[in-house]
Amino acid sequence: MLLIVLAYLGGALTILSPCILPVLPFVFARADQPFVRSGLPLLAGMALTFALVATLAAVGGGWVAEANQYGRWLAIALLAIFGLTLLLPRFADYLMRPLVSAGNRLSTFAQGNGQQVRAGSSFLLGIATGLLWAPCAGPILGLVLTGAALRGASVGTTLLLVAYAAGAATSLAVALLIGGRVFAAMKRSLGAGEWIRRGIGAAMLCGVAAIALGADTGVLTRVSTIATSGLEEKLINRLSPRTTPASVVSANNPAHVDAAPVAEPVVTPAVVTPAVNRGSAGVGEAMQVAATNVAPLPVEGVLPTLDGAVQWLNSPPLTTQALRGKVVLVDFWTYSCINCLRSLPYVKAWAQKYKDQGLVVIGVHAPEFAFERNIGNVTKATHDLGIDYPVAIDNNYAIWRALNNQYWPAHYFVDAKGQIRYHHFGEGDYAQSEKVIQQLLAEAGHPGAAKMATGLLDASAQGVQAAADSVDLQSPETYIGYEHAENFVSPGGEAQDQPHTYIAPSQPDLNEWGLAGRWNVGAENATLAAASGTIVYRFHARDLHLVLGPGSDGKPVRFRVTIDGAAPGNAHGTDVAADGSGTVTSQRLYQLVRQTGEVKDHTFSIEFLDPGVEAYSFTFG
Repeated sequence: MLLIVLAYLGGALTILSPCILPVLPFVFARADQPFVRSGLPLLAGMALTFALVATLAAVGGGWVAEANQYGRWLAIALLAIFGLTLLLPRFADYLMRPLVSAGNRLSTFAQGNGQQVRAGSSFLLGIATGLLWAPCAGPILGLVLTGAALRGASVGTTLLLVAYAAGAATSLAVALLIGGRVFAAMKRSLGAGEWIRRGIGAAMLCGVAAIALGADTGVLTRVSTIATSGLEEKLINRLSPRTTPASVVSANNPAHVDAAPVAEPVVTPAVVTPAVNRGSAGVGEAMQVAATNVAPLPVEGVLPTLDGAVQWLNSPPLTTQALRGKVVLVDFWTYSCINCLRSLPYVKAWAQKYKDQGLVVIGVHAPEFAFERNIGNVTKATHDLGIDYPVAIDNNYAIWRALNNQYWPAHYFVDAKGQIRYHHFGEGDYAQSEKVIQQLLAEAGHPGAAKMATGLLDASAQGVQAAADSVDLQSPETYIGYEHAENFVSPGGEAQDQPHTYIAPSQPDLNEWGLAGRWNVGAENATLAAASGTIVYRFHARDLHLVLGPGSDGKPVRFRVTIDGAAPGNAHGTDVAADGSGTVTSQRLYQLVRQTGEVKDHTFSIEFLDPGVEAYSFTFG
């Protein structure tokens, strides 16, 4: 019952989202008709069509998507014709002549020419509109669809989807009732019924054009995520809080939240492997651990379905059935996560070393920031990082939730029977993880396992992927967006979602930071709204990284880095020259500082010389 309430409330919130805009002209086209015979059947047709298509999409195969696309384009054509009949009465008269009587009745209804409104025609129009309706894929709908995919066809699945659709239909019904009164008042006072009808026809055609061009699921959906996801997340957290581990936290990075977007950190239960400190030890410590034997591995669960991936890279879609007989390592990562990048050399080395002995590595890319949902960005990052094993794009967190995961990075080790036998969260403990791989391969009795090299690899790495200097690491991951920002000390604090001129702190204490110049601070990032701007941070670490993007226009942004007011020299990172110059060209993590001598407290400053840059978070190592 609680899930049904959540689904209903989540659907009701779609009226606040811009992605509902393409549907509104079709709804308000019936605003001057009786609600019971016109508006209500229309909304019922929309809701039922969405629930049916969503159910089929969740439990069916690729043929459903294809059928839905054909139906979508048919609906676009049908509603474009309806829009033209509203806009051009003569066209409507000409069009109706050769059509059968049923078509005449539907077109007459669409024109609203005063004839009696038929509930059946409204219901059919609602079905057509429902094929076009692309509700905002917020956390609640994501949970509903994930549950549908996991459980398959069931009454419970259909009820959740109907509840979501009913919530959206309810909010639209309220708008329709209010809109109907406004329209009626306008017609009585101005006598503008004909122009209103034509205006609705024009709006309907604009909506059809927006949907045909993909604006309903593209730009509008991205905007709607900002508008409603926070409200939905609060509903989920309040009505159904999580009680599972939510963060890999350490004394070095106490503020980092490697968690699902709707979770808050909680204490890790004793039955789960203890979280590993950030900037974990390098190969030396790993080899010391290798001297111990792997304890007997219990069965922790079963590898769930992988059907929730929206796309696969380097491989056709994989299924749990096809993976039987193989040992599987599932690696949850996201490409701007420094901890994921530092563990990546080991994952790649395992994939290469044991692929002929029966190991399959699957990278599950679950995004933290909005730009990491862009499949083109993930594809480029995968290529640049040299990842050649299968990568599942988990933009809807379907696989993430199916495993009840809360961490970046997270490694799940699965035996040949499809059973989860071991897991590890965070960096480090690589020797133990490799011993687990060897043990599971030996259990599987794969023909190649007899020739397996049992020595432990040394996957030392350079640049960003090099192991952190945990001894001198005293600065935590720090988010710049106001949703998770801490230790911000520019006078006046952060102004949310509006351009504001900031002044940098003159003498920040350790781990304090601030902005200078005109910035627009959003929930997950800050965007430079002027020709130049600066970020200042007082840190203590060998390495300093900053997740940056060039802005919505994609134009490169030049920057200049200083440490204690001077060029970094030998302390420059891989993305910075010795004189401190650099350029933001893509949305990713940039290494800006790597000290070569003694690590001390320093004041870092980065000045951007062009507008539009987006800054997301600092990480250290």
